[in-house]
Amino acid sequence: MDHKYDLLIIGGGPVGLFAAYFAGMRNANVAIIESLPQLGGQAAALFPEKIVYDVGGIPAIKAKDLIKQQQQQLSLFPPKIFLQTSAQDIQQDEDGDYTVTTDQGVLHARAIIVAIGTGAFSPRRLAFAYDPQLESAGYLNYFVQDLESYRDQDVVVAGGGDSAIDWALALEPIAHQVTIVHRRDQFRGLESSVSKLEQSTIQIKTPFLITQADQAVGKIQLDLKRVKTNEHEILTTDKLLVNYGFTADSRVLRKWGLTLSGPKIKVDTKMATNRPKIYAIGDAITYPGKLDLLAVGYAEAPIAVTTALQTIYPDKIQPVHSTSLFEH
Repeated sequence: MDHKYDLLIIGGGPVGLFAAYFAGMRNANVAIIESLPQLGGQAAALFPEKIVYDVGGIPAIKAKDLIKQQQQQLSLFPPKIFLQTSAQDIQQDEDGDYTVTTDQGVLHARAIIVAIGTGAFSPRRLAFAYDPQLESAGYLNYFVQDLESYRDQDVVVAGGGDSAIDWALALEPIAHQVTIVHRRDQFRGLESSVSKLEQSTIQIKTPFLITQADQAVGKIQLDLKRVKTNEHEILTTDKLLVNYGFTADSRVLRKWGLTLSGPKIKVDTKMATNRPKIYAIGDAITYPGKLDLLAVGYAEAPIAVTTALQTIYPDKIQPVHSTSLFEH
């Protein structure tokens, strides 16, 4: 008979890794499947240089360093890890357990935790056509892989949310000059981040829209239009970093038979979905009061793990505090 895991965690981002670690503390037999060739999800693949501020006890840490620490933590209770593996179908067996068909084979589990973040994602792009060579030549970017590539450069950051503000602040000590362009007068980021932005040397351009981008002798030339006016301003810079957010593809979740609200999985207070013994956590889910913060995802992981283990092992005494999980 094929091996059957207690828990199969779909998604190897920060929240999925913490769920695997907590399940390991509970002596559960765990497997993680991750579609990318490395663990860490978007934090490692898209935002390795981004500073993370919402982890308890850590004032600030780069996303790539956070993932390194989580992998070190996970090594205490190492799960089985399947990289470059995507879940395609989830079918419940006659005994109530699950068979998960992936693009690399079939896996079996008593319960499943979905931690896929925003799922299959792509950046929201500029709303106008531009020469693709702007991207290939590095003048226009939607992700930051290496902060050093921005050193001593003039950089324009487009966007008004937390990600755009965070990147602008991260680039300030590296770049020669940072300008942030937002289409509204008010930013949508955390109040503390907006305050830092306003007190920084970053030039703030609001309310402006970028309406055109062209290459101009080793630089990128932007046409800025003041919102609700005919006023235009030309801004020439070394690099443009666009942070308009991401769009997610929820089709795979519908294929798995999960009830959605928009692109997100609906869960109850125990992180349970509409399908028995399938739970979901992190940015993939929604419930009243849900916040898309890493700290919240980390809190949801132990809830899902505990609920799952109580369900598949109802006669087993469950510890109440994390300190009781270790023998002294």
